[in-house]
Amino acid sequence: MTSTTALAERLGRARKELAERGVDALLLGPSADLYYLTGYQAPLLERLTLLVLPAGGDARLVVPALEAPLARGQLGALELEVTAWQETEDPVGLVRSALEAAGAAGGRLGVGDRLWSTFLLRLQAALPGADFVAASAVTRQLRIRKDPEEVVALARVAAAIDRVVDGLDQLGWAGRTELEVARDLDAAIRAGHDEVCFVIVGSGPNGASPHHVASDRVIRPGDPVVVDIGGRLDGYCSDTTRTLVVGQPPAGFQELYAVLHAAQLAGCDAAGPGVAAARVDAACREVIAAAGHGEHFIHRTGHGIGLEEHEDPYLVAGNDEPLEPGMAFSVEPGIYLPGRFGARIEDIMVCTGEGGRRLNTTARELRVVDA
Repeated sequence: MTSTTALAERLGRARKELAERGVDALLLGPSADLYYLTGYQAPLLERLTLLVLPAGGDARLVVPALEAPLARGQLGALELEVTAWQETEDPVGLVRSALEAAGAAGGRLGVGDRLWSTFLLRLQAALPGADFVAASAVTRQLRIRKDPEEVVALARVAAAIDRVVDGLDQLGWAGRTELEVARDLDAAIRAGHDEVCFVIVGSGPNGASPHHVASDRVIRPGDPVVVDIGGRLDGYCSDTTRTLVVGQPPAGFQELYAVLHAAQLAGCDAAGPGVAAARVDAACREVIAAAGHGEHFIHRTGHGIGLEEHEDPYLVAGNDEPLEPGMAFSVEPGIYLPGRFGARIEDIMVCTGEGGRRLNTTARELRVVDA
C-alpha cells in the first residue's frame, strides 16, 4: 500500500514533468500509470474512468457513479476530486469541462497508452483543437526509476516467488502432465501473492518454446523442464525462471546448461549504473555465441518490472540507455533447441549506486529432481 505522502509526491513530479515536456494534461484510464499516481486500481469497464491531471489547475478523477465508493476508498486521504457521472450523463463532456477549466482543452494532451480506442476516438471528437500524444512520454520518466518504497515492494514479492522455487523439488514430476504441475504451482503462488500472473511449464521439446502454454504432455524421466512463474503482491510483480531435469539429463544438456549459467552470471555482473542496457544483453549473448548457440538465443535479455510484468527499461541490442539507480529489470538469457529441449535462467535485479542487486536469491545451478 503506497503512502498518501508518496502519492502526493508522485503527482507533483508528474506536473513538473508535464511542464518540462510541454504537455498540458495527462488523461489516464485504468492502468498501472493510474495506480502509480493515485493508488486506485480501477476496473476495466465499458464505462469511462479517467484521471484528468493538468500541468496547472485542479486534477480530478472522472468515474462512473457506481465505482465512486471504491475509488474514494482507495484514494484514502489523497487530495483528489472525484467526479462521479450518472448512467445518462456524458463522461467525455465532464472531461472536456475539466480541461477547459484548466485552460488545457486546446493543448497537448498525454493520453494513456492503455486507454481503449473507443474512448480515445470520443475524446478526439470532443476536443478537435487538441494535440494528442502518448502519455508514456511523461509517465515513463516517472516510473522507470523505482523509489525506495517500490524497491522494498519488489524485494518482498521476489522473496515470495523464491519460496515457490524452493518447493520445486517437492513436486511430483515424472508421470504427471505439465498442466497438473502448473496447477500445483498456481496454488503455491497464490499462497504468497495476491494474484497469479502466469505459470509456464515447458517439458522436453516444449521447453524450446519460451512462452509455452502448459499442456497435457506427460513429463518423462530425462526431460528438462523450464519453469517460468510470476505473481503480484501489493501491486508489484514477481518473475523468475528456473530449469530442472527429471532424473538423468539427456545427452548434451548439462553442457548447454553450463553455457547458459555462465551467460546469466555475466549478464548479472555487467548490470550497474551507467552501463548501457544493450551492454547487459551483449554480455549474455557473447558467452552463448562463443559456445556456438548464438542462433538459439531468440529473445532479448531482459525487461523492466514493477507494477507491470513488462515495462521499461528493456535490455536489448540497440538500447543504449544507461542503467540508473532504481531501475529494476530481469536478466534472463535462454538457449532453445527446437525439437529437443530448452533452458532459461531468470532473476530480477535492481540497479543501485554500487552495482546490480539481485532480488531473486535461489540457486541458479541445474536442479535435478527425482524421476
